[in-house]
Amino acid sequence: MSNFQYLSASALDEAAAKVKGAQDGALLAGGMTLLPSIKLGLSDPSDIVDLAGIGDLSGIDVEGGSVTIGAMTRHAEVAGSSEVATAIPALAALTGGIGDLQVRNRGTIGGSVANNDPAADYPAACLALGATINTDQRSISADDFFTGLFETALGEGEIVTSVSFPTPDKAAYQKFTNPASRYALIGVFVASGSDGVRVAVTGCGQGGVYRESGLEEALGGDFSAGSLDGKTVSSDNLMSDIHAAADYRAHLIVEMAKRAVAACG
Repeated sequence: MSNFQYLSASALDEAAAKVKGAQDGALLAGGMTLLPSIKLGLSDPSDIVDLAGIGDLSGIDVEGGSVTIGAMTRHAEVAGSSEVATAIPALAALTGGIGDLQVRNRGTIGGSVANNDPAADYPAACLALGATINTDQRSISADDFFTGLFETALGEGEIVTSVSFPTPDKAAYQKFTNPASRYALIGVFVASGSDGVRVAVTGCGQGGVYRESGLEEALGGDFSAGSLDGKTVSSDNLMSDIHAAADYRAHLIVEMAKRAVAACG
């Protein structure tokens, strides 16, 4: 483990000032991506600023056709929320399948979207549902927020405060999991609402989470699993690793999309 200075904060402006004032500062939410990255030598922050002491960053608010989740809200809290399960069942189901019990009891939505891990589930929900990521400085649409592998539109010292999801007409998430970690080898979130059909894919893109426009077009004309029969997606920008080749991942995208549409009912 690398050496770093641990700092705590009780307010947003205090946390922002501390991370900006560090030589190479990092924010700690649940630590499910940050700490493994440090252990593997992929990240070497000089200072870590813990957000756990900022109480108003947690909580769930369901109102006016929108579900807003505070950045420090744990996955387990979202999965167990009857309000989320009623408003957006697919979102509650997604969080109930993140990692394992230990990960769900430590990981947070803010940490998940801010790190934009290529195998994370939440970014797919954000993109498919047309979510808005709120920070201490502005609000950013999900389409503009996720910019690349482990990259987002967040500026230096900018802190995610909450994520707002509009309630869809229909939505479902299906993923093909790594049998050991339960992270997504392929995850497909399908949603139909006022903005039409949106299909977001996680776990396989070399640039991170993305929208699959070809499947969106097919489902826009006929929102049924059968409309995807014979459809293919390109494997050109998909990852190949010891778990799955790019062409296999391309095949799984279509299959998971079919399952997601069927799950919408």
